[in-house]
Parts: sequence; C-alpha cells; structure tokens
Amino acid sequence: SPMTQAVVDVPVYSGSRPPTAHYKMARHGQRGTATVEFGLLLPVLLLIVSGIIEFGMALFDKAVITNASREGARAGIVLRVPAVSATEITTRVTTYTGNALLGLGAASPVTVDFPVQTNPAHLAVRVSYTFRGLALGNLLSAMGSPLVLTSTTVMVRE
Repeated sequence: SPMTQAVVDVPVYSGSRPPTAHYKMARHGQRGTATVEFGLLLPVLLLIVSGIIEFGMALFDKAVITNASREGARAGIVLRVPAVSATEITTRVTTYTGNALLGLGAASPVTVDFPVQTNPAHLAVRVSYTFRGLALGNLLSAMGSPLVLTSTTVMVRE
C-alpha cells in the first residue's frame, strides 16, 4: 500500500523565536520615531552650525583688523619729511579694512587711535571694530557688552 505523505508548511524565522503579535505592534508603533527625533535635534544642530560659522566670521574679522593695524604701523614708521600724519595712517587702515570685514547687518565703523608709548621712537596703532553678526554679536549687544575686536601693533620708527 502506498504511503501518503502529508506536507507540513514549517515557517522559517531568522531569530530564535517567532514574531509575536506584541512584537509586531511595538515595531509598528516605532514608525516615524526617527522623523520626530530629527525634528527635535534639527534646531540644536542648526544653532551649532550657525555658531561655528559666526565664530569663524568673527575670527576672520579679527585677522583683518590685526593686519590693518600692522599696515597702519608700517605706514607710520617710514622715515619721511614731513612725517606721516595720523590722518594718513587712519586712511591707510580704513582703506585696508574697506570691504574685507564680514560683519552682517549695519556696518560698524573702524576706529583708529594711537596709544602713547613710553619710548618716543615707538609708534602704536590700535584698531577697534564692533562685530555685528547674525546671533553672536546681537546677543552680546543685547546683554550690554558688544563684541569689540581690538588689535594693537607697536613698531619702532625708522
């Protein structure tokens, strides 16, 4: 007598246990979690990135005014008759800074002054600039202390 074999459909699971209804419900409930987490973290990430950009802009402006004070001091130490005037040095500094500063919003003027040195053979040129950025400069201004970038260069007259 021929023997009949019954075909049994055995499910194959990748894990050690078959998925349960609870597992399927929990997985279904996780749908959209990544979107919500991204939505919560996006403002923080944007704040960090904008802070990095603004700090870089302030650092660039600091380098510009440092170089401008050097240019002013170089112009002022040259041996010449008549001697280089404070107005010529100031013009040299403001020309150097011209369009190089990256502050956003209303342009802040560059101020140039000449601190008195104990040795008359020395010339000091101090350049100051109030940084106005998107957040950092405005935040510090609102707190009562704007971000003033200052650089002083001292050179010996020829």
